[in-house]
Formats: sequence, C-alpha cells, structure tokens
Amino acid sequence: MRIGAHVSTANRADLAVDRAVDIGAEAVQIFVSPPQGWAFKGIDEKIAADFKAKARENDVGPTVLHGIFLVSLGSDDPALVGRGKQSLIRYMDAANDLGAMGVIFHLGSHKGRGFDTVFDQLVSSIHGVLAESPDVFLMLENSAGMGSHIGSKFAELGRVHKALDDPRVRICLDTQHSFAAGYDLTTPEGIAATMDEFDREIGLQHLAAVHCNDSKPPFGGAVDRHENIGEGAMGLAAFEAIVAHPAFSDVPFYLEVPGYEGKGPDVRNVDTMKEIRRKAGVAS
Repeated sequence: MRIGAHVSTANRADLAVDRAVDIGAEAVQIFVSPPQGWAFKGIDEKIAADFKAKARENDVGPTVLHGIFLVSLGSDDPALVGRGKQSLIRYMDAANDLGAMGVIFHLGSHKGRGFDTVFDQLVSSIHGVLAESPDVFLMLENSAGMGSHIGSKFAELGRVHKALDDPRVRICLDTQHSFAAGYDLTTPEGIAATMDEFDREIGLQHLAAVHCNDSKPPFGGAVDRHENIGEGAMGLAAFEAIVAHPAFSDVPFYLEVPGYEGKGPDVRNVDTMKEIRRKAGVAS
C-alpha cells in the first residue's frame, strides 16, 4: 500500500515527481493537460525521460494519469463522445510515454436518459478507446451519485467491466464518492459489506487504485466534495478501518484532498495516512 497524491505538472511534467517528494508522497497522480479543456500538447521525449528517471531515483510510483473532466461517453452529442474518446486515447499514449500504470477517468452523465439507454454506447466507446491505446490500464472511477452520473453503484461498474472483457480495464475506488453514494466506509462492518458487494459485482482482483478522500457532504449526500483526512463526515476511524481491510493491502492510495492551505495534498495529509498505515501494520 503506497500513499500517493495528486500533484501539479505546472511548467514541466517531471516537476510533479519533485512535488511528490516534497510532501512525502510515495506515488503520484497527474493531469497532463488542463482538466477543464480539450487542449493537449503531448509529452516531450526529454521531459518523459526525466519524469521516469526522477520517479525511479526517488522510488515514486506507480504513476497514474487522471483524464480530463469533459469526457462524457454517455452523452447524446456524438461530437462530444468523439472528443472524449480522442482525449482518452491521448492520455493512454501519454501514460505509456511516462511509464505510468494507466489512466483513471469518470464515466460522465447519461443526461437523464438512463443507464440502460446509454449502456451499449458507453461500452462501444470504451472499446474504441482500447482499440487505439497501448498496453496500460484504463481505470473506471465510481461516481458520488450526483444527478445522472454513471457508476455510483458497483452493479453499473461491474456490468460495464464485464461487457468490455479486457484485462486492461480496471477500477479506481474513490472513498468520498463511495460514502456519498451510500456505501458505509466508516466501520469495519460497513467496509466488509461494501467490499463484499464490490467483489460480487466486479471482483476485488480488478481494483487497481484508490482515491483517498474524506467527505464534506454527509453519508449518502450524493455530492462530489472532498475534505482533508479525518476532517470530514467520514473521520479518521473510517480510514483506519479502510486501511485494515485486506482488499486494500496491495493497492496504491492517491490523495485528492484540498489541503490545509487550500493547495491540494500536503505533508500533513500524507503523514496522517502513513501513520494510519503504520498502526495497521500494512506494508508500504
């Protein structure tokens, strides 16, 4: 279990490794383009080489990329779906260039049309991405249940995963999204029930990453808003129970918290999770 964090790639992608080291993160998640736009420049070969060298020298990894927020493969706008697919293909190529484990992305919204209505389109679109992508993971992230967003329930993610039937397709579990979607992660019993359902619907062997975040909204609040570890509605005991569950023992954790100075994951949040891991006796 490595304790990682989402860090900035401002100025040069390889500087993300330096920023991870500065806050004590053992793994790193990054954007490689503005998350709210379609612009994409690609990864310069020298910068990619520097990124990989720094990650190796500082023992930082695995690296994951987070897809941009505009991807919405269940949209009723074919042009938007097409742009989303192209963005994911570019990110998969970039992940390969950087030696990353893969790309995590949100499935987006069905815009009120219903999951069953968009299911075939969603699966076909992801198949199209995989057909033009290198051999890195494409990780589906669960949603918080807000509006018409896809994937707040493990049954939906499992149905998509089974239909894709590709070993490159894995799952990223977001703790805050799960809590907001009605999965009780605050007690050992709640986590055991949650992960039993995950195993039935998806399979624990397909869990590749965890987004580690406390929650501003209450349990079942269906809103995607993260809080610093132990400062939100989940509380420290939730993360102690999560870390202690065997499903997470070999899975990297990536903090996406606001930070105590509002600048994102920081030393205090990383150290909190490392101390929880130490007390649980889980290997790093």
